Amino acid sequence: MNAMSTPAQQTLVSVFPGGPRLLADVGGTNARFALESAPGQVSHIHVLPGAGYPTLAAALKAYLALPDVAAAAPAVRHGAIAIANPVNTDFVQMTNHHWAFSIEAMRQEVGFDVLAVVNDFTALARSLPFLGAHKRQVGGGTPVPDTPLGLIGAGTGLGVSGLIPSPSGWTALLSEGGHVSFSPVNETEVAILQFAWREFEHVSAERLMSGAGIGLIYRALADIRKVPAEALTPAEIARRALEGDCALCDEAIEAFCAMLGTIAGNLGVTLGAQGGIYIGGGIVPKLGERFDRSGFRARFEAKGRFRQYLSAIPVFVITAEYPAFLGVSAILAERLAG
Repeated sequence: MNAMSTPAQQTLVSVFPGGPRLLADVGGTNARFALESAPGQVSHIHVLPGAGYPTLAAALKAYLALPDVAAAAPAVRHGAIAIANPVNTDFVQMTNHHWAFSIEAMRQEVGFDVLAVVNDFTALARSLPFLGAHKRQVGGGTPVPDTPLGLIGAGTGLGVSGLIPSPSGWTALLSEGGHVSFSPVNETEVAILQFAWREFEHVSAERLMSGAGIGLIYRALADIRKVPAEALTPAEIARRALEGDCALCDEAIEAFCAMLGTIAGNLGVTLGAQGGIYIGGGIVPKLGERFDRSGFRARFEAKGRFRQYLSAIPVFVITAEYPAFLGVSAILAERLAG
């Protein structure tokens, strides 16, 4: 996706008959907004803190009122929002934030003709065919055309989705696969699970494959190794691991990567994702080369008789800065065409 900047005093020229379209990616911490004036032409990207606005509609209207946005697109009629939450009915109650809203009521409040709201991993899944060079391969072979793609991403939580091909195009799965039960594969992971059971009745994959999960893994390993655990944030654990000045932090990151390999491999065989497994979210892309040399790939392939099957499946780390915009753009285009 090409980002372009437009002078604030100049109205945005759009090839869309309804004018520029609003795109948004709403997480538990921040809401990212942009304008799309033509397919793939995205500009006026702003990130607004969720804590600064009482409602999502208030944040959306604040974005549209920003001087550069209002000058470029004085009347936006259509929009699409990806949100880190299940979207099953008209009413959305965010699990990691206080915002709750009716999609239809918000559409009317902001004055849009069409407003699509979808799960963020549904949008991210729809972006996969359009990533181009904005991905990095971690092992495996060549994608098999016209086969499913798998998507997993650790951040505030663990998102899971898939993209299924059909003669009419791609269908994104509305999955909550991050909440499957965590499955340990060695004695250390059994001990980590037993430690987590002290705090949680059910330990899902997300409990460990997330920012908070990195902290939980770190504390569990400190308990197992009988060493004191420092009061470190997940970001500090990752930073100290990457800088090489904390062996326990590095062990926690290594365990995280290996566990993610197991879960990604499970997704690969579940979906038959011979088109590839894609990794998004806020954690893995920031680990860079440390992730590439971790035990992720070996664990991804460690499925006994299905080792050869999985060894052929490529894994891609998504490196695009705003990939969800690609997905909501495609979803909104389909909605308007229909």
